[in-house]
Amino acid sequence: MTASPTAPGLTIGELEANYSLYCKAMRLLIREGKTIAKVRRTVCWQRLEILHNCLPSQYREPDYLFALLQRELKAPL
Repeated sequence: MTASPTAPGLTIGELEANYSLYCKAMRLLIREGKTIAKVRRTVCWQRLEILHNCLPSQYREPDYLFALLQRELKAPL
């Protein structure tokens, strides 16, 4: 089963296997101070969006993840 036309050749299994990498990439972009508009144009955002659209009960929306990670990075240690 292929993911979507946006990610040719990738299966849902491959996307799921790389989920932590996509989250890590988003975390790095947030740490660099990128805006949500810029992050939305990245591959990691597209892949997270595909995962959410295909398996919404297992994966959150990228918008939610962005807000969650942003809040996590701003929280005092």
